[in-house]
Amino acid sequence: MIFPRQLVTGTLLKRYKRFFADVLLDDGREVTAHCVNTGSMKTVFESGRRAALLPNDDPERKLKFTLELIHSGSSWIGVNTSRPNFLVEEAISSGLIPELTGYGTMKREVKYGTNSRIDLLLSEPGKPTCFIEVKNTTYSAETGIAAFPDSVTDRGLKHLVELQEQVRLGNRAVMFYLVNREDCPVWRPADDLDPAYGRELRVAVKNGVELMAWSCNVQPDQLMIIKPVSIQL
Repeated sequence: MIFPRQLVTGTLLKRYKRFFADVLLDDGREVTAHCVNTGSMKTVFESGRRAALLPNDDPERKLKFTLELIHSGSSWIGVNTSRPNFLVEEAISSGLIPELTGYGTMKREVKYGTNSRIDLLLSEPGKPTCFIEVKNTTYSAETGIAAFPDSVTDRGLKHLVELQEQVRLGNRAVMFYLVNREDCPVWRPADDLDPAYGRELRVAVKNGVELMAWSCNVQPDQLMIIKPVSIQL
């Protein structure tokens, strides 16, 4: 995925009210950017780190920048949570992920379960329908290890239960963790932050839910899924 406009860089100052981040740009301007990621961004959002913002010249838009990337010191990290679904869709369409090839139709945001929408739905005559839930992973639990979630997630827990129901009905169900950074070759559940999620994830695996974790090449000009990472349960 190539960004629609050139990103501008600066230094993180602070984040507040979940949706706002103040950044001192390299040209000396202090701006407020829209923070699409409303999660904790634990181990990611630290004042003084480098940041990359997407400019927006829409006259109807109040905030003229969107926070896209934060640098960990060893890797850029993709923090815009509106990007992962598109990135996974792009990777599937290009045939990059062998386990998810062979489907003629792919839809996004399809209603299922109880007031839920599956991120990606793959279908092909004669094959079980494949339900894919995508989770952006930015939290580094320790050096080289990415973990999800970065805070307690009741919504994520609900998704695990609903995916198990799809397996019971004869469909495929996939939890896809997009490690949106390059400095973490290992992924695991964040039992330290949400032990209930970790327990349910292991139950889901026993009940047939498939786990996939792939890392991204994260650069100020593009984002691209590149390779699977090791999963530790």
